[in-house]
Amino acid sequence: MSEEKRPPGEDRGYLPASPVKRTLAWIGLVYMLILLALTTYFYFTGTGLHNLGPLLTVPGLTGLGIVALVSWRSTGKPGKWPAIGLSLLCWLLALGTLPIGIAGLMSNFGG
Repeated sequence: MSEEKRPPGEDRGYLPASPVKRTLAWIGLVYMLILLALTTYFYFTGTGLHNLGPLLTVPGLTGLGIVALVSWRSTGKPGKWPAIGLSLLCWLLALGTLPIGIAGLMSNFGG
């Protein structure tokens, strides 16, 4: 059926998600895998892992930097230089937080 002959309430087909939504879905998938690993660790050892806060911010900060670039490339907002600046800031914060998070994770396995 052509576009002009369709009834007004008929479905027009598949509409893919925006690039920003797909990026956020990947970030959510990373956090889901982290929670799966934490739950599996708890079930096998009977103890939870502590001091993971800084380590759990790394995927979010990395993802926020990617979302800023994807948003700029797909919609033109927030602008080229603010998007690049926000991405670099997020990635530098993630790099700075990573050693603190790894130290917190390793504190769970000390003697």
